[in-house]
Amino acid sequence: MEELTTQLLVYLKGVWKYRWVSVAVAWIVAVVGWVIVYKLPDDYQASARIYVDTQNVLKPLLQGMTVSPDLQQQVSIMSRTLISRPNVERVIRMVDLDIKTKDSKDQDRLVKELMDKIKLGTTGRDNLFTIAYSNQNPKLAKDIVQSLLTLFVEGGLGNKTQDSSSAIRFIDEQIKSYEEKLITGENNLKAFKQKNIGMMPQQGNDYYSQLSRAIEDLNKTKLELREAQQARDAIKRQITGDEPVLLVDQGEEGAASSIVNVELDSRIQALSKNLDALRLNYTELHPDIIAAKRLIAQLEERKIEESKLTRNSSDPGRNYSPMLQQLNVALADAEADVASMNARVEEYTARYERLKSLSNAVPQVEAELAQLNRDYQVNKANYEKLLERRESAKISGDLGSTTDLVSFRVIDPPTVSDRPVGPDRGKFFSIVFLGSLLAGIGIAFVISQIRPTFHSQISLREISGKPILGSIPMIWTDTEKIKRRKRLYAFGLSLLSLLGLYGALMLKMA
Repeated sequence: MEELTTQLLVYLKGVWKYRWVSVAVAWIVAVVGWVIVYKLPDDYQASARIYVDTQNVLKPLLQGMTVSPDLQQQVSIMSRTLISRPNVERVIRMVDLDIKTKDSKDQDRLVKELMDKIKLGTTGRDNLFTIAYSNQNPKLAKDIVQSLLTLFVEGGLGNKTQDSSSAIRFIDEQIKSYEEKLITGENNLKAFKQKNIGMMPQQGNDYYSQLSRAIEDLNKTKLELREAQQARDAIKRQITGDEPVLLVDQGEEGAASSIVNVELDSRIQALSKNLDALRLNYTELHPDIIAAKRLIAQLEERKIEESKLTRNSSDPGRNYSPMLQQLNVALADAEADVASMNARVEEYTARYERLKSLSNAVPQVEAELAQLNRDYQVNKANYEKLLERRESAKISGDLGSTTDLVSFRVIDPPTVSDRPVGPDRGKFFSIVFLGSLLAGIGIAFVISQIRPTFHSQISLREISGKPILGSIPMIWTDTEKIKRRKRLYAFGLSLLSLLGLYGALMLKMA
């Protein structure tokens, strides 16, 4: 630390030795620099403020019917793209700056200069924007700000109709494309159904449902056939007398149920069905239910009496009795029923065999039909959505062309300040002043290093390598002391004069 301090003192003594050179250099640098700064051309700033209103009363009213753009995002994009190269080139053409450019290099330099100098400020949430530009020519600065303001407003209001028309045109093209797809799909479905007639699913039922229903119908018809055959055989046995009509160990109700009388049985069966229907709505004490039960009992008694007369009769003409004739008629009907049931069984059997033989082809046809229907439904759904979107786009375009979703309010029109905003001469004067002091000290230090002197015995001994026997001090006379003091005052006065000149310049700038 002591060596560093000693070395620093040596440097200071060297600079002090050439202090007049330092003062002269400082004066020269300061005066030249201040003259240059003073002669710098003035810059005048033109500025304008504009407010973007994104609130519109029709927006909530037409919500869901129109496609509303994100107005905040549009405003943000407009503010970010305002100082872009295409816009700056338009501004250059609007203020006729392109006349001064000779080639593309000058054009690029001018564009870059304007992009650097144009300032766009915003408060963000309030949508309040400030456009500012500084130039030596106040009229040019004002014209440039006015041009930027025009571009900003045009960016928000322009191209609305064009964008809506482009959207509608695109949607119309898509609708036409989907119409062709729908026509093609309908033709494919028509051709497919004509080609695979007889194997198409019926009433929304697939192949396996049809096969299951065919088996169920076949089994049901076979059961009905067996029932009809048994009824026919029972009638035959009654005609031939092989089946007894009345059992001795049964009561009247049991005997009546075991006797076959076609006419009376049909009436009893109809009354029983009617009685069951009445029981669903009324109690056993209802008059209609009591009357139906009494009529059924009377018919059963009549059935038992007629069977006794038929069984006990040994008349040779019994074959010509009305009862036998009724049995013959019933037998003929039973035979017809059996024949009908046989035909139905044959039909259901053929239908089942036919469906069974198509066990491989029908599912494939159904799968292809499902694929065709699915593709058609998808195209149809997209087609209907496009129709809705086209109407929405038309309403949105009419809304944008007839009303202003975004309104611009110029708060402050482009104005130019009377006093120049630049250059900041006070700052430049301070920089020149500090630079002149540093330049003077630097020059003195360089000269002291070029023309070194010994300021202590230690430095002399270190450099020469020889021992120092002693030193002779300087004895100043009174005359020399007065001269030395005057030179010191002159040095101080020169520095104070430089500082005073700097202060005067700063006061003038204030």
